[in-house]
Parts: sequence; structure tokens; C-alpha cells
Amino acid sequence: MLYFKPARLGDVGLGDDELKKDRKTCLAFGPCGVGDRALYLNSLFLDRRFYVPVANVRRAYKRVAISKGAFTGKGIFGSIPYLVVEYGKGESIQCTFKHENHVDMMLAEIQRRFPHIKTMSEAAARKMAEARAAEEAKYKKDLSPVALASLERLCQAREFLEKRPDLATRLAAASKARRVDQLTNPTHKWIALAVFCLALIASAYGAYTWLSGAGDYGMYITLAGLAALFFFAGANVLPTARNNSRAIAAALDKAKKDMAEYIGEYPDFPLPARYAHPATLSRMMRSIREGRSETVPDAYEDMKVVLRSLNSDVRVSQTEYDEVVAIKPMFLLEDYK
Repeated sequence: MLYFKPARLGDVGLGDDELKKDRKTCLAFGPCGVGDRALYLNSLFLDRRFYVPVANVRRAYKRVAISKGAFTGKGIFGSIPYLVVEYGKGESIQCTFKHENHVDMMLAEIQRRFPHIKTMSEAAARKMAEARAAEEAKYKKDLSPVALASLERLCQAREFLEKRPDLATRLAAASKARRVDQLTNPTHKWIALAVFCLALIASAYGAYTWLSGAGDYGMYITLAGLAALFFFAGANVLPTARNNSRAIAAALDKAKKDMAEYIGEYPDFPLPARYAHPATLSRMMRSIREGRSETVPDAYEDMKVVLRSLNSDVRVSQTEYDEVVAIKPMFLLEDYK
């Protein structure tokens, strides 16, 4: 395997031997990666082209750009996920990702390896603090001893899960992918593959016609074919070795198995492995704090009732939205059982 030395960002760097070893052993997430000594970031065309030593990183957080259509509800729109890394003395770099779950998994790995690195922007942290204060105003002031004991049990379980945020993030991403796969007509993937193949043939034919001088229209056929190729390649709809029902189901099974092995070390964990996520425990704790339940089983059932009632017509806070997006696919896959 060839080694291409990544370029340093900022004033702090690593020695050549140390950098080479760390770069080769880094854990890749899309175009970026997390090593023991540095974060590896992409350029416009090359993956892991730059590096920033962990000691020089101040923040790393996700940013999602949404086109205007996403807010108006009209036309074709989409979102572009970014990883923003702040380092040095006020410097920063923004890295584009193809899949948002890769950003989430990378941030989870950063949080696991380097707890001192903040994984939220200053503005997001400020808004979350305001939302937390508004939420705490709804809490019941005088909880019973039973409710306090239940709350303490859930808090300890959540702290245990937060020691391995990568497991919960991977479980949430695998559940979401499986849910999307279940709702997708398999025929659409094969139609996309057929169109992709036709576009490939059209590109080759257009290039041949254009280069051989048989006609100027070959250039237009080539451009149209290449546009279709890039569109379907980026839309993540083509059936591939990883993007098929069997592979997606296998990834979810592995995520559940890894989670089950981890929580198996915890005595009497309050959730089954398929729902083991800090957001699930947070919603159960909220049920107790707001006085809707006292025991852990009652909080579990109340959490499911509230979660089932949430849909696109219900307005929630950003914090609650993030929780629902993370855990609702898990419950939908199991029909809330």
C-alpha cells in the first residue's frame, strides 16, 4: 500500500515516522479518519489529504446545509453534511461528506477517544443550554423516593452507554438504513442500475463518436451520459455489495450483537440491546421528571406511547427532534415490542 504524506494544518505537527504509523492505522469514516494522534481530513478531491494533531483541535462538529426547497417544501432539494474542525488560534476547516451517518460515527469515535474535544458548535451549545433550562422548568419539583431511585438507575445506565458512543451511533445508523431499505421498492434499485448501465454505454458511444469526428453531437451524448452516471452514483440507490437488503440486515444484526455484548457487562440493564441508546434513556428520564411515571417499566411504556404519537405534524424542540430521528427507526423495525 502506497503512503502519501498528508499535509499539516496549523502550526503544530507530528514527526514523519509517528505520522506515517498513525495515518496507516487510522479509522476511516468516509473521506476523513480518526487516528490516535491526529484527525485526517479531506480536500476537494483527495481523501485524508490533511491532518490536524489531536492536541491542536478545539472543536469538531457536524453542520448540515439544506437547500431552499427543503424549507419551502417545493421542488427537488437535498442536504449536504459537513464536518467542521476548529483548531489552532481561530482556524477551521469544513469537510464535505457524502453520507451524514459517516459524520455521526466519526464524531462518536472522536468523543470516545478524546473526551476533551467538544463535539458541538458554540451556537448549538448555547441553544441546547437554553432548551435544557426551558425543559427543566417543566419538571416536577417533589419526586417520590421510588421516582428518585428509578431516575438514578436510568442515569447510571446512560452514563455507561455514553462511554461507548460509537456503538449507539452505529446501531442508530444501521436501524435507519434498514428502515429505509424496507420502505424502498426493490424494483427501483434495479431500474436505477439499468439506467446507469445505459448511461455508461451512452457515454462510451458519445466519446467514440466525438473523438472519431463522426459528429459533434457525440460531445452532448457524452455529457448527458456522464451527468446521469454521477447522479445515480451519488444518489445511493444502486444495488452494490453494501447497498442491498442482505448487507444492510447483516450490518444491523452486527450492531445489535455488539451492543448486546457491551451491555451484557452491566447488571440488569434497563433496555434490550435493540433499543439501547442514550436518547431512549433520556426520554425515559424525562417521563419520570415530568411526573408521568415513577418506575423504570412505567417510564419505558410511557416513552413508547409518546414516541409513537410523534409524526411530521408534531412540532418539537431541536433536542427532541435529534432524539426521535436517532431512535424511532429502532422501534418501528420492532413494531415497538
